[in-house]
Amino acid sequence: MPALQFGQPVEGLAYRLRPTAFGLLMHDGLLACVRVDRGEGSYHDLPGGAVDGPESEPQALAREFVEETGLRVRPMQRIGEAAQFFLKSDGEAVNNVGGFWIVEAGSLAASGKVEADHELVWMAPRDAVTALRHDAHAWAVTTWLRRHTGD
Repeated sequence: MPALQFGQPVEGLAYRLRPTAFGLLMHDGLLACVRVDRGEGSYHDLPGGAVDGPESEPQALAREFVEETGLRVRPMQRIGEAAQFFLKSDGEAVNNVGGFWIVEAGSLAASGKVEADHELVWMAPRDAVTALRHDAHAWAVTTWLRRHTGD
């Protein structure tokens, strides 16, 4: 279990441990985020998601980035690990546990974008801290900001 645990479990629910990886991509001072369209319940996340089967975190992150944004990326540096209790949109209780990575942009792979309800949006990092759905994601952005202040 990581040292940093965010969210509060709902009493009586069993939370499945879900390995994950999420990425921070900066371009012209803005952070890549995804807006997930759920109508009135829409939200913002960092690009990334579940590690499937034998994938490594970098492999999962590269795959998820393409699926959600259409951008190919290369994970460069793991900046930390955190966990987040939450209920998925299908009601499943999970505890996302995994790494947060600085990624480098590659080419556009628009045909690889398969998640139609995910839209790439660029935000000022400080705005993203308050807009992101998960506290673990806000923590990762804040960690990155603290390390890069003055760059």
